[in-house]
Amino acid sequence: MINIPLWKRLLVVTVVTLSFLLCVPSFLNTEHRESLKNALPSWIPAEAISLGLDLQGGSYMLLEADIPSVVKQKIEDALTATRTELRTEKVDAKSLTSDAEGLQAEAVSADDLKAIRKAIRTADETFVITEDGLKLTAKYDAKALKMISDQTMAQSIEIVSRRVNESGTKEPIIQRQGDNRILVQLPGINDPEHVKKLLGKTAKLTFHLVSASADGISVRNVPMRDKPGEMIPVNRRPLLTGDMLVNAQPSFQEGAPVVSFKLNAAGARRFCSVTTENVGKPFAVVLDNEVITAPRINEPICGGNAIISGTFTVQESADTAVLLRAGALPTSLSVVEERSVGPSLGSDSVKAGSTASIVAFILICGFICLNYGLFGVFASVALFVNMAMIMALLAMMQATLTLPGIAGVILTMGMAVDANVLIFERIREEVRGGRSIIAAMDIGYDKAMASITDSNLTTLISGIILYVVGTGPIKGFAVTMAIGIVTSLFAAIMLTRLMLIIWLRVAKPKSLPL
Repeated sequence: MINIPLWKRLLVVTVVTLSFLLCVPSFLNTEHRESLKNALPSWIPAEAISLGLDLQGGSYMLLEADIPSVVKQKIEDALTATRTELRTEKVDAKSLTSDAEGLQAEAVSADDLKAIRKAIRTADETFVITEDGLKLTAKYDAKALKMISDQTMAQSIEIVSRRVNESGTKEPIIQRQGDNRILVQLPGINDPEHVKKLLGKTAKLTFHLVSASADGISVRNVPMRDKPGEMIPVNRRPLLTGDMLVNAQPSFQEGAPVVSFKLNAAGARRFCSVTTENVGKPFAVVLDNEVITAPRINEPICGGNAIISGTFTVQESADTAVLLRAGALPTSLSVVEERSVGPSLGSDSVKAGSTASIVAFILICGFICLNYGLFGVFASVALFVNMAMIMALLAMMQATLTLPGIAGVILTMGMAVDANVLIFERIREEVRGGRSIIAAMDIGYDKAMASITDSNLTTLISGIILYVVGTGPIKGFAVTMAIGIVTSLFAAIMLTRLMLIIWLRVAKPKSLPL
C-alpha cells in the first residue's frame, strides 16, 4: 500500500483539480461564466449545471394530437388515389364514397369489383376489405388504427423536439403520455406563449398555381394571411410540398424580413420545371391553409434557392424558418393543460435542496469524525472532493439537475462514507489482531474491496434499471446516483488512500488514531 505508482498519484491530483475547476462555472453568473470560458483552453468545458423545471421554474404543457383527423385524411387520400387508378384503368364504379371509417364502393360487374378491390389495395394495403355481392367496404382494423396512432405520435414528438431545440430551449423534457398526448416541460422559459405558438402550428407548406376561376372541383379558396376576409382561388393539387425543403433561414431583402429556403435535388428540378412552364402566372405559397404571398413568376427559378416574402416581422420570419426547418406536424396539436412554475417556487426548491445537501454533509462528516478521528477527517475531505466531482460531471454532461437528482446526490454521500467505514473497520480489526500499522492498512483495503464492490455494484444495477424503465425525474435520480457511485469509489479507494499514505510518511505514527 505504501507504494502507489506515480501515474496513479498524478491521476488523483489531475482529477481533483479538474473537478474543482469544472464545478466553478455553476456558481458564477452568465457574464463571469463567459469570461472564464474565454480564459480557459478550448478543450476544457466551462458549462454550468442545467437546472430542471422544479428548480429554475419554467413551463409545463400537455398537448393533444388530433388522431381522428389523420385517419380521415388517410381515407380521403386513399379515395383520391383509388379514383385516379380506376380512371387510368378505365373502370366504372357504380358508387365510390368515404366516411369516417373507410371506403364504400359498388361495382357494375364482378370484374369491375375485382379491379376496385385491387385499386383500393394499391392505395392503402392496410385496409381490411369485405365484400357483399357487388358491394365492397374497406376499413381500418384495430391494429391498423394503432399503427397510424403510433406513427403520428412518434412523428409529432420528433417535430416538437426539433422546434423546441431550434427555439433555444435547454434540456427540455418531451415524452408521450397515453395514446394521443405529449408532455412538454421547458425549464427556464420566460415566454411560454411564444413556444406555444410554435408548437401549435402544423407548418404544412405547399406551393400552388393561382386559378383563374374561383369555382370548380379542382379549385379551392384559401384565405390571405395579411388580408383578413379576402380569399384567393388556388389549384387543389400542389405543385411543390414543404417536405422537399432541406433548409430555411430568416433573411432580408431590400430591408424587409423574408425567409430564404433551399430545396433538395428533386425539389429543385421540380421548382425549375414549374416556374419555367408558368412564367407570367401568379404562384401562391400556402402555409397552414393561409396564403402567405402570391407573387407573379417573372422568370424561371432554378438552382433550388428561393425566397418567401410577405409582411413578415423579424420575429415572424425567424419563427417561420424554424417551423420549415423542423418540418410539418402530421396533425394539429392543442394545449389541453398548461402550468407555469414561477421563479420564486424554483428558488425555494433550490434553497430547500441546497439546505438538505449541506445538512446531510455536515451530519455525515460529524458522525465519521466522531467515530474515526483523524481518519474521519480524511474521509470528510474525500467526501467534499466527491461532491465536486459529481458537480463537475453533471456540468460536463449538461445533465438536468432536478429535486430527485439532488436526492440521488444525498444518497451517494452516505454510500461514499460507507466505503470508508468498511475500510476503517477492517483496519481496526487487523490492529486489534496485532498487525503493524502498514500491514493493517494494506489488509484493511484489500479485504474490504469485495464488500465495497458488491454493495456499489448492486446499487449501480438498480440505478441502471431505474434509468432504463423510468422517465423524467426518475431518470434524473438514477443519473446522479450512478455518477455518485463511480466518484465515491474513486474518492474512497484512491484519494483517501493517497492522503493516508502521505500522512504515514510525514507523521510516522506509532499507533493509528482509530
